[in-house]
Amino acid sequence: MKGLAGRWRIVAMDNWDRDAIELVGPGFIEFARKGTGEFGFIAVRGWLDCRWSERDGRPFVEFTWEGDDEGDQVNGRGWAVLAEDGELTGHLFFHLGDDSGFRATPFEDGR
Repeated sequence: MKGLAGRWRIVAMDNWDRDAIELVGPGFIEFARKGTGEFGFIAVRGWLDCRWSERDGRPFVEFTWEGDDEGDQVNGRGWAVLAEDGELTGHLFFHLGDDSGFRATPFEDGR
């Protein structure tokens, strides 16, 4: 989990542009040290159950999530890895729905 803990700003997604990602506020994904976390983008909010490991010597996390999308209950899974350039890259999957890759950078204000 070293290097992944904290709040990351989602700066790009494969399926949605920046305006959509930030529809209700900055898109984000956050990993807590206790193996939980959350994310938000567009009108989706999700809470994570994380499992930490390494892939090719890089910090890596796999997670399941549940949350809501405009009041509808949704869930899925995902993963993220710390890239060599310090960005977070990963993929989010909605159960029986969309999926998208994403890139994230640390929040400037440290939140």
